[in-house]
Amino acid sequence: MAEPKFTRCPGCKTVFRVTPEQLALRNGQVRCGHCRAVFDGNAQAISLAPSAQPAVDDDDLARGPATVTLRSSRALESVGPAAPPAGRVPAFTPAAAREPSFEPAAARESTAEDGNAGEAPEREARTWPRTALYAAAIPLLVAVLALQALLHFRDTVAARWPGAKPLLTRLCQPLGCAIRPLRNIAGLSIDASDLQADPAHKGLLILTATLRNRAPIALAYPDLELTLTDAGDRVVVRRALTPADYAGGIANFANGFPANSELVVKTFIDASATTQAGYRLYLYYP
Repeated sequence: MAEPKFTRCPGCKTVFRVTPEQLALRNGQVRCGHCRAVFDGNAQAISLAPSAQPAVDDDDLARGPATVTLRSSRALESVGPAAPPAGRVPAFTPAAAREPSFEPAAARESTAEDGNAGEAPEREARTWPRTALYAAAIPLLVAVLALQALLHFRDTVAARWPGAKPLLTRLCQPLGCAIRPLRNIAGLSIDASDLQADPAHKGLLILTATLRNRAPIALAYPDLELTLTDAGDRVVVRRALTPADYAGGIANFANGFPANSELVVKTFIDASATTQAGYRLYLYYP
């Protein structure tokens, strides 16, 4: 069995196991797999065989002691086809005991740059239609969202900016929506009310009330709930009155209850089938 050969990197002092084929591949020129230094493997060959009286000379002292790390020949890389010139040594693709396949670093960089330069116009040609589509779609989406918000809050917009009501009405026509007065029960109140028997008709009650809109904008007319009670304040009968029941013929329901105004209500209630001692009157939105 052939005696193993060893060489030592002059830079980091790492010892490598080498093969004759590797040393013969590039005239002995190899690259340290530890510090990447290029050196002549033949010139730096060493023997690790034990010696009874090891000789120490000036050259060994200059080299220093071998490192304890022992690396195989796989950690070495062959270099260019010729002996490296003095100065910068180009880096090539690693190879062990076979002919390496490589090209100079400068050629690789040039090829990469040429490839990128060729791909850039093609990539820009692919992305330009997409960018143009996004540029056109974003304003359209913003306009659609604004239109949806306008239609969703159309009642509020029409109440606070009456000049916009004709435009909103035209927008609603093809969509089947309508502009209605705002509903805000907190802006409405019953200032006074009274329930009396009609002296001319037995069993008939006359309900009178004054409704007020205290809001600065027109509001939807509310419904009224009339509750008749007995002497123990227990409910005898309850009836709901729509705006058409108490304000039909005198109010414009489409425009709503005018801002800062009042409405006097007078309506007749048939209570011939009941006996009552009191009443309660509320307003609400159904």
